[in-house]
Formats: sequence, structure tokens, C-alpha cells
Amino acid sequence: MSGRFGQRLLAAVTAHGPVCAGIDPHPELLAGWGLPDSAGGLERFGRAVVAALAGEVALLKPQSAFFERHGSAGVAALERVLAEARASGTLVVLDVKRGDIGSTMGGYALAYLGDGSPLASDAITVSPYLGFGSLRPALQVAEKTGRGLFVLARTSNPEGADVQLAGLADGRSVAQAVVDAAAWENADITPMGDVGVVVGATRQHGLDLSGLNGPVLAPGLGAQGAGPADVAARFAGLRGLVLPAVSRSLLAAGPDAGALRAAARQLREDLAAAREAGSAHH
Repeated sequence: MSGRFGQRLLAAVTAHGPVCAGIDPHPELLAGWGLPDSAGGLERFGRAVVAALAGEVALLKPQSAFFERHGSAGVAALERVLAEARASGTLVVLDVKRGDIGSTMGGYALAYLGDGSPLASDAITVSPYLGFGSLRPALQVAEKTGRGLFVLARTSNPEGADVQLAGLADGRSVAQAVVDAAAWENADITPMGDVGVVVGATRQHGLDLSGLNGPVLAPGLGAQGAGPADVAARFAGLRGLVLPAVSRSLLAAGPDAGALRAAARQLREDLAAAREAGSAHH
């Protein structure tokens, strides 16, 4: 693994477009693929997605929860899917949304961002709602190993507003303070920092992302209702990269590898067309 996460991500998006493809083995999806909802079924599903989409998308994003349902056998299946993704050269963000303090956060950081860990990924999702400063152990390990973080800022679930839109004494929302803290971590890093934020694409987010200098993971494309034009409009003022995350609506094209690849290419073209149409209007 060479260089910082931000550099590798920029190179991947330049080469393959910005799509982040989820590896979310929902029971319904497994059934649709003719696979059992077991650790073995999840592993076959995950490895098939990697085989089909490696080199077609910028990022793969396995959702740890679906694997953890099956206990140690499920986690072992996840490790093998991650190994396959690493071998393919495609970047992986593991969706684990960890958040803790002190040595416990340090333990999570080494598990997911430490060199040599079987769960190590290029980046992970983390929760800053114990205070952004509680992420320091993960930020330190990521910096040391050339990996990245995506910090939850304004998520696509309706319940998130209670916490994320709460106002601080200085007038900013909690979500904006998270974005600003990530921007501070990325300041002066070229071509782009390693600390991204998670901002849902399903509604207006109301955030100033112009100083981020990092990536935005934007879930909500497809099954959750956001289309390519929504992504283009909502992230028009971003300084950094937007990575639209799609899972069910893309994976439903499987299990045929050719059909999965075709769906990923179509999505890449639709996003590019929407982006160009958006720039033409500005």
C-alpha cells in the first residue's frame, strides 16, 4: 500500500469514476442470488461482488453488521472477502461506524486500520458523537498506516436530525462542527486529505463543504431514493470528492457478473452526465 489514502482515492476515482459499491448481504438479496443466509452464503456473495466490480468502481464498502450476525464464522467470511478485495487492488471502506474513547477506540483503530490486521481496510466509517476528539486514536493510526476515515456528519436517516442539527453556542449545527473538524485535519494536505465525512444524498444537507479538502461518502443513491441529479445538485459546492454509495439497487443486477458490471458502468455514466448538466447550469 503506497501513499496516503486521499492520494489513492483520487487516483481510483480518476481511473474508475466515483461510485462506492456496497457489499450488503441482506437476506432478501442473498435469496435473490440463490444463496443461503449463512456464513458460507455471505462469503460467496461478497467474493462474487469483488470479482465482478473490482476495477469497475472506485471503492467497495462491505457492511460489517451483516457478517457479524453469523458470529465468528461470519467475521471469518468478512476477513476472506476483505483479503480478496485487497488482492484485487480495489480500495475498501469497511462500514463499521465505530465510536469509543481512549484505549477502546485505540483497539478498534488497530483492528480496522492497523497493518497486519485481518480486518484492515483502506478506510472505515466512524461516529464522532462521543466528541470529535474521541476519534484521535483512530486518526493517529490512520495517519501512521496511510489509511482514512469517514466521519458521520449528516446521515440519511430521519432520526439523525435530533442530534446532528442541534445548535452549538457559536451558531453552527453539530453536523457542521463535525465537517469543520474534519476540514481542520485535512488542512494543507495536497492533493486531498484523508478524513472524509458521511453526508446522506437523500435530502438537502445544509452544510458548508467548501473547506473540507476531503471526500464525502454520500449514501442514499438508488433504493433509498436519491438519483444522480440529486447527488450533482447537493454536492455542487464541495471542495473534495463526492462518492455516491449504492448497494441494493446495484447488487440486484446480480448474480451475473456481466450484468453487475454493466449496471455499475451505467451508473457511472448517469452520474457523469448529471454532473456535467449541473455544471452547465452554474
